[in-house]
Amino acid sequence: MAANLELVPATAGKRLGAAVLDWLAPVAVLVVTFAIGFAGITRTLSGGFIIYDTASVVLFGSIGLGLTIVYLVVLLGMEGRSGATIGNRVMGIRSADTDGYAPGTGAVFLRGLITGAGIVLAFVAAVLIVIFKWFDIALFILGPLVLLGTVWAVLVVVSNTWDANGKLRGWHDAAAKTLVFDVSAGRNPITSGGIQGPYSFAPLDLPPVQQVASPVARQAAPVQPYAAPPAPAPAQSAAAQPATEQPAPAQAYAAPQPPAAQPAPSQPYAAPQPYAPASFSPPAAPASHIPETPAATLPVPAAATAHPDDDLDRTQMRGGAPYAPPVAVLRIKLDDGRDFQLDQNVLVGRNPVGQAGEQQAQLLAVNDPGRSISKTHLHLLTDGAGIWVTDRNSTNGSAVTTPDGRRTPLQPGVPAFISPGSTVHFGDRSFHLGQA
Repeated sequence: MAANLELVPATAGKRLGAAVLDWLAPVAVLVVTFAIGFAGITRTLSGGFIIYDTASVVLFGSIGLGLTIVYLVVLLGMEGRSGATIGNRVMGIRSADTDGYAPGTGAVFLRGLITGAGIVLAFVAAVLIVIFKWFDIALFILGPLVLLGTVWAVLVVVSNTWDANGKLRGWHDAAAKTLVFDVSAGRNPITSGGIQGPYSFAPLDLPPVQQVASPVARQAAPVQPYAAPPAPAPAQSAAAQPATEQPAPAQAYAAPQPPAAQPAPSQPYAAPQPYAPASFSPPAAPASHIPETPAATLPVPAAATAHPDDDLDRTQMRGGAPYAPPVAVLRIKLDDGRDFQLDQNVLVGRNPVGQAGEQQAQLLAVNDPGRSISKTHLHLLTDGAGIWVTDRNSTNGSAVTTPDGRRTPLQPGVPAFISPGSTVHFGDRSFHLGQA
């Protein structure tokens, strides 16, 4: 059976079931130990004053608190490294960061603190009761606080029900920048390459090279060396020659005469005689003005015809071409001082990966210890006069500050034209667009 590679958000029911399983043990330990401790309080009357003996509360409360802290530390480390807790494993869900990897102990601690804020408040109230000896009203203080804390924890756990973005995040998820996925119904991103999914850097299998005939070049017969046609016999007349071997009539070249050598106006101009193989006589003109070009009047054999590819290596002069101004070279300067020259397509992020059709994009990885930028956060497309910036549905969004100081957020998935001199903000990082 093929594996399901889709990501499925965890439902509110599974979230609540996992939270109950995780919190049941520590809450039970605290309730039992503090109940035993409060039950062991004794009162004695001395000098008209009531003296409370709270040793049992301190003893059993410390035991319960110690066990709870150890349990929470183990649970914190487990979920921070793998996104799994006891309840998560039972319900088939996993918590992750915004890129689909292990959430980290800091994010898990913040989620737990928000969820259990009411219980923590009740615990602080219990400590104050012991310190100030408010035992007579302890039940009236702790009872409502424990009830409110429980209701608050349930609301926080199922708060993803009111999330308009596909019920993906609860209140504690938004604060801690985490996500929860149902790994029993879909893919586990932590073990399969995060949100982007598994990918490989192995080269693709290229198709074999096929010989394709050139649309211009054609196979031509080998060119024979040129051989001048034999001179006709003197006794044979031009009419006796085969018609197929007679060259086309051509006018003999007559160089123009300088003004001093022109004939008198009274003499008519005599046109030069046509070329005749039997009797050829050049026109009466000075020999110094007649170039020797016998090959110009000789027929060219069919084998010496120019090949269609002969003009491919010959530069053709074009007239009237408009002047094209040089395209400006665009560069970006990151806030850490690094400077890059941009290609036509650029992907910016913590570890950018191109989608289909973007294998030739320039990948610009930006170091981000705070993990405020997404794996593939921005797509840049150069346009000579500026760049088109597209936010790739990042978690923390992007914005641009124009040279006049106006800051505008970028809409996810909508390209925005950015002119040189502007600053683009993405997560906690930014870069300045300029020209080389």
